[in-house]
Amino acid sequence: MRLLSADFVTSAAAGGRSTGIPADGLGQVAIAGRSNVGKSTLLNALVRRKVARTSAAPGKTRLANVFRLTVEGGTGGPGRWSLYLVDLPGYGYARGGADAANELAEVAATYFANASGTGTESRQAAAPRGTLLLVDSRHPGLDSDVQAARWLSSVGPAPHIVATKIDKLSRAERVRNLRDLERVFGIPPLAVSATGGEGLDELWRLIARLARPSENR
Repeated sequence: MRLLSADFVTSAAAGGRSTGIPADGLGQVAIAGRSNVGKSTLLNALVRRKVARTSAAPGKTRLANVFRLTVEGGTGGPGRWSLYLVDLPGYGYARGGADAANELAEVAATYFANASGTGTESRQAAAPRGTLLLVDSRHPGLDSDVQAARWLSSVGPAPHIVATKIDKLSRAERVRNLRDLERVFGIPPLAVSATGGEGLDELWRLIARLARPSENR
């Protein structure tokens, strides 16, 4: 698989209509996770360029940022295809306290409402085909992650669990924590490291399975 381009498209804010959310039928994969789980860092590692801003202050970003990617080949065979990756605002920590935390949830809700549609055929065509829930592999089973998984399942596709920062664990810790994550979420997590590159090829294959148009498979 070869990435040909990665470009910022638009943002969705809390309470907005977000009429700019793509509704062209391309697959969409939303990326969710705690504010300090490394979502933007992982996105930049996936596309091998800095498209998402990273910050030392968690909870700073309050927009759902949409990126369009064009890819050659990969899971499903040869051919050029495109998808949208949607970087949702982080949860679990928000600058500004409870009001800001509620605003972050509203941003994500705005994205899913606009992407999934409310009886409008064009909006339903743009429904996200998958959601990735990023969790810190060093802290399995956090209540905020469990609650996020339940909420995401209620508003969109059941999320796939991606365990970040796996390079920070010893071999024994890795085995134990990944087992704990599978027990908590009921599915095996995909372990990745944005800094070391571990698991990124597998993550790309998962994204392709979720978002690549079925007619090209």
